Amino acid sequence: MSTITFDTHQLVKELKANGFSDDQAEGINDALKNALNVADVATRRGLKALELNLTIKIGVLIVAALGFMTAIQKML
Repeated sequence: MSTITFDTHQLVKELKANGFSDDQAEGINDALKNALNVADVATRRGLKALELNLTIKIGVLIVAALGFMTAIQKML
């Protein structure tokens, strides 16, 4: 699982600057931290690694299929 980090102090400051009370800002901050802790978040880096793995596996399957077809063709 990937981790997303953010500046919680900056979040609280921005919420307060936009009219939220201290309690509201802290509550939103806590809720967001809890949500990110339990969420299984896909990141760009993780998706790119998955894409690479799948590309390699598909390439191996194609090469294996071509080898199998060539072997069958030689038998006939």
